[in-house]
Amino acid sequence: MNSNGISKEHLAYLRKVRMRKALILSLRLFLLVAVFALWELMARMKLIDPFITSQPSRIVNTIARLYQEGKLFYHTGITCLETVIGFLLGTIAGTLTAIVLWWSELLSRVLEPYLVVLNSLPKIALGPIFIVWIGAGPSSIIAIALTISLIVTILEVLNGFMSVDSEKIKLVRTFGANRLQVLTKVVLPSSYPVMINALKVNVGLSWVGVIVGEFLVSKAGLGYLIVYGGQVFQLDLVMTSVLILSIAAALMYQGVVYIERLLIRSGRHTPL
Repeated sequence: MNSNGISKEHLAYLRKVRMRKALILSLRLFLLVAVFALWELMARMKLIDPFITSQPSRIVNTIARLYQEGKLFYHTGITCLETVIGFLLGTIAGTLTAIVLWWSELLSRVLEPYLVVLNSLPKIALGPIFIVWIGAGPSSIIAIALTISLIVTILEVLNGFMSVDSEKIKLVRTFGANRLQVLTKVVLPSSYPVMINALKVNVGLSWVGVIVGEFLVSKAGLGYLIVYGGQVFQLDLVMTSVLILSIAAALMYQGVVYIERLLIRSGRHTPL
């Protein structure tokens, strides 16, 4: 035992865990660097056509040019703002709807087939309809992102609610708990993992919805740059926009992971 009361075996175990995490991080970075280095090398050796596939050095130059022209943060900021709004609206509205459906079994049974049909419907096909209804602008783009993530959130969270151990619900009811207390004390805490998983899924769906919306109507944003670059055969601009999009999506996903860790540390990830 040391001064903190930790045994040597425990310290060795913690050291082993830290070394494994460091190894995994190192391998991830090595893989990323290797891919970009191989990409650059193949382009310089003319094994691939840099005009079609671009290359890391040209992407760096494009990023620098966009920054000098004041377009880098402008287009990235617009897409990120639309995505965050669509993500939050889809998550909040989907979770509240799932709570309502859990609360009313009759309503849940009535709407279940319609939710299944809406989930199987290609929501992207509704894009032109939203543009006509709402107008060509950020509102229609956010509506597309909201539509894509909403139904998935409802079904994911509702399924989590329905999967809660019925014995735990019976136990709290024997102590006189009403339906609201069952929801807040048992159902919601037990469903935190499912809700976090829905958040992770919504990250990708929100980005898909926003980019598709920008493909259809936007005059700014990363989706607009991708479409514009393809139209004028500036593949460097296309690949740069895709790379920025990947980084932004990864950061947003890590934000959800951080929220999950906070819930675990606060003890709210585990039901009572």
